[in-house]
This record gives sequence, structure tokens and C-alpha cells, in this order.
Amino acid sequence: MSAPAQERRTGDLGPAFAAVRVRLGLVAALFALAAVSWWWTGRQMRGMDQGAWTGLGTLGWFLGIWVVMMAAMMLPSVAPTVALYSRMTRQRSPLSPLLFAAGYLVTWAGAGLVAFTLSEIVSGFSGDALAWDRAGRWVAGATLVVAAAYELSPSKDVCLGKCRSSLGFLLGAWRDGRRGALEMGVRHGAWCVGCCWALMASLFALGVMSVAWMAVIAGVIAFEKTVPWRKVATYGTAVLLLTLGVLLFAAPDVIPALTVPGAGQMDEMEPMDS
Repeated sequence: MSAPAQERRTGDLGPAFAAVRVRLGLVAALFALAAVSWWWTGRQMRGMDQGAWTGLGTLGWFLGIWVVMMAAMMLPSVAPTVALYSRMTRQRSPLSPLLFAAGYLVTWAGAGLVAFTLSEIVSGFSGDALAWDRAGRWVAGATLVVAAAYELSPSKDVCLGKCRSSLGFLLGAWRDGRRGALEMGVRHGAWCVGCCWALMASLFALGVMSVAWMAVIAGVIAFEKTVPWRKVATYGTAVLLLTLGVLLFAAPDVIPALTVPGAGQMDEMEPMDS
């Protein structure tokens, strides 16, 4: 098997996982930061899940929550790449890999700003059109179906290849110095946004303030980036998203952990009608 074919088959996961074993302290620190981010996010978002298209609050509040959310969701899956960068760089300062991770989160902060801006524009033009009992349910279902289709697109395949092929990305985007570490993190984050934007849109459709759905999407992202069977990961994700989209159209009540706006009020009214 040729080298390019072998790289495509394995996703170049071997060097990254080998670096994890060498840089266990760094990886442990990233996982610890992710764990603290999960804890903090859970506290801040308690009781705020209103299902599909939950309001995002003010820009400052949302961006703060979003960046911590991205640290919680993304740091575990990007840790092998950070570890490989740490092993390859000539600078043995612990600051360089942290700057790489910071650059990665900066890109996701930019994606959050775009999401907030789009939300404000849509809300300004449509008013309450995205309410659950109007178009919200159907737009949420359609978002998941589109996300499923994107999983099988050439664009997804290219971006996922960059995310999985840590060695190839680092060799092709290498920059020396601390500024270079930050720039490489930003570039790697851009490929990750290209890979995962549809999954993040699905999170908005299912409930962006839901810790349970955060965990599901984070698990799917880690699954796609780290399992050896790339096609199994993408097709499996597409099936999951398509199933959730169809259920949103047909029977949203059967989806676990999904907050259906108004369902609680209806349950409380039923005894009064009997």
C-alpha cells in the first residue's frame, strides 16, 4: 500500500496517539481543563435549556459561555494533535502547546460570534417564527437532515481528513515560535470548524443550553476524529443525525433529553381537564 493510501486509510492517527503516550502530563492538563469547563458550563446553564433555538442572551454572556463550552467539548479530541505538536517543536516551553490550544479556541470563538450574529439577524427579521409551535420544530428537523447530508459531502471529507491527519497538518502548516504556535492553532481550528459546523448547528437545533446534548455532540466529534474506521464514523454520524431529524418531524416526544417547549405546561393542565 502506498504512503498516501495508508495515510488515508488510518487517518494518520498513529503518530498523534504515540505523542499522547510521551506527553501524558500535557494531555492530562488539557483533559483537566475540559473537565473544569464541563463543570462550570453545567452550573451556568442549569435550568436554561428551552429546546430548539434557545435564546442566546447578550453577546458578552454568550461568548463567555461558548468559549468554555468549546473548551469542554473540543479539548479532549484535539489533545492528540496538541501533544504531537509539543513533541515536534524545538521549543520545550509548556507555553507553546498551550498557545496552540488557545489559537484553536480563538477560531471557535469566531465561529460563536458568527452564530450569534446570524441568530440576531434571523430573530430581527422573523420575530417568533422559530417558536416551536410555528416553524421552529420543522427548521430544527431540517437542520439535522442537512447536517446528515453534509457528513457525506466532499467538503466534510476534506476537513475531517485535516483534523484526523495531525502529522500531515502540522508538517504542511508549520510555523516556528510562539506566534507560530498560535497561528497553527487558529488554522487547525478553522479546519475543525469546517468539519464540525453542521454538528454545532445540530446542537442549536436540539438545545444549545442542554448539557446532555452538548455531551452527545462532543462524543460524536471525538468518535469521528479518533476511531480508526473513518467511513464507519461518518456514515454512523449521518445515520444518527438523519434519525434525529426524522424523529423531530414525526415524534419529538420519544427523543431522550430533548426539551419540547410547552410540554411541561400541557402535562400540568391535563389533570385540570379530567
